[in-house]
Amino acid sequence: MSPSPVTANPWLALRRFTRARIALGRAGVSLPTAPHLAFQQAHAQARDAVHLALDVPALQAALTALGHETLWLHSAAADRDAYLKRPDLGRRLDAPSRQMLLDRCSASALQAAEPQARGCDIAFVVADGLSALAIGRHAVPFLQRVLPAVQAEAWSIAPLVIVEQGRVAIEDEVGELLGARLVVILIGERPGLSSPDSMGLYLAWMPRPGLTDADRNCISNVRPEGLDYEHAALKLMQLLRESRRLQLSGVRLKDEHGASAAPAINP
Repeated sequence: MSPSPVTANPWLALRRFTRARIALGRAGVSLPTAPHLAFQQAHAQARDAVHLALDVPALQAALTALGHETLWLHSAAADRDAYLKRPDLGRRLDAPSRQMLLDRCSASALQAAEPQARGCDIAFVVADGLSALAIGRHAVPFLQRVLPAVQAEAWSIAPLVIVEQGRVAIEDEVGELLGARLVVILIGERPGLSSPDSMGLYLAWMPRPGLTDADRNCISNVRPEGLDYEHAALKLMQLLRESRRLQLSGVRLKDEHGASAAPAINP
């Protein structure tokens, strides 16, 4: 019997600890066929995740079933092509969506500079981002865990908002128009070659257009294979409590609690 053309990698035993592409072996100076084909498949899945359209009616029905009013909005990026070529358009609402929120809110709430003058405690925004696949899989299961925790602490919640072709900063405009003291956006993250369905959470205190990334806190890689829903909900609740207590967010708001040591989110 002739020896295998594949030379094994001595790190092979470490592969059980990670989904990263390590210890793939080699065939001469190249990758073996199986890892090469797996790489091509992962690359195709990442590209598909970027271009996949969000099933908004199904998502809206699922969110409404949680017992919350749900609004369907759209960014200024008219389609996926515009979204990918013009990131700035994904950071603001289109005119009809902005008018819809304006019609719901009073002028006094929009102009309120003090936290106590805002109309509600928190707003949740769900946006497709760069992976509608992530939102389709993880947004509802995550909200099923975190919304009861927010309600248990008697926080007022704005209508849940779905934004098509949205980027992270669109939460600023939505949160301000809803008169929210805190806003959290659930958004599909840029797909990786081992994670085409990773969801990110970004929170901001006193949302308003003009905030920067330094004004937000991020919880990344929310999915069963990454940061699971329970631990992500624990971490988000810890940040929300501290954000409201200190009345700030971003680089000045530190995550000083380990998720394993956190109390249950449903006391």
